[in-house]
Amino acid sequence: MSDEAAWLDDRLAEAGRRRTGALTVPRVRPWGTVMRAETDGGAVWLKLPAASTAFEVALYPLLHRLAPVHVLEPLAADPALGRLLLPDGGPTLRDRPAEFAAALPRYAELQRALAPAVDDMLAIGMTDMRPERLPQRFDEILDAVGTVPEVRGRRAWFADIAAALAESRVPASIDHADLHPGNVFADGGRCYDWGDSVVGHPFGSMLVALGPDDRARDAYLEAFTDLAPRAELLEDLRRARIAGNVIRALTWQRAIAADPATRFADGPAVHLRQLLTAEPWACP
Repeated sequence: MSDEAAWLDDRLAEAGRRRTGALTVPRVRPWGTVMRAETDGGAVWLKLPAASTAFEVALYPLLHRLAPVHVLEPLAADPALGRLLLPDGGPTLRDRPAEFAAALPRYAELQRALAPAVDDMLAIGMTDMRPERLPQRFDEILDAVGTVPEVRGRRAWFADIAAALAESRVPASIDHADLHPGNVFADGGRCYDWGDSVVGHPFGSMLVALGPDDRARDAYLEAFTDLAPRAELLEDLRRARIAGNVIRALTWQRAIAADPATRFADGPAVHLRQLLTAEPWACP
């Protein structure tokens, strides 16, 4: 029996469950490995994140403590070993994008609940992508990628975007950084797969999440209307989505750190090139 299988069986026993099938490995990526097993209480998933995304193990208990209805309750989380055991969450909204807009207000509720826990999130190793740090992050990713030198000419413009976003009345919180229908369960909008997440302006999540449907945008922003007028929130959203490209470039760079030759190696550069398109997310 493998060490992972033995650990899994021990954790299942502590939870009053028993494995009934083999431990399989449906996914191996540079940023981590995912294993699956059937139990007498349904399927479970064992995540073994790479060192660059290991914070996710400690993040899940924090998420569940502060926003329990919005995430899965982990069956076990061992930050020292880098192992996270989760129950199966059922089908996602991957093939039901029309329902995704209805899930966004619940995600916003989670972000509001996590805002007081910024220090806790940073303490477990999440990357600080708050607006005031973004010019530094811009330099870091350009130095790391080095394949899109023309983007350096936009640094002053980007620094102005970040400075204006730092004045937002919406407080920093968690940014999932890869929020799409496939990362939201159909059972009421619980989100999962937090390995890309960072601490930053909440609206950065909308870089990936929003399409052309204004209803999704408005449903999400409604959760923040007690903090600022709609026009101000729309401007924050525009800036955060621009800044989100630097964040996504960095999270991609972090994800592929263990295998720079991976087929995903162009991920950082793809997002940096988006900064060459002037104001592509203007909100009406």
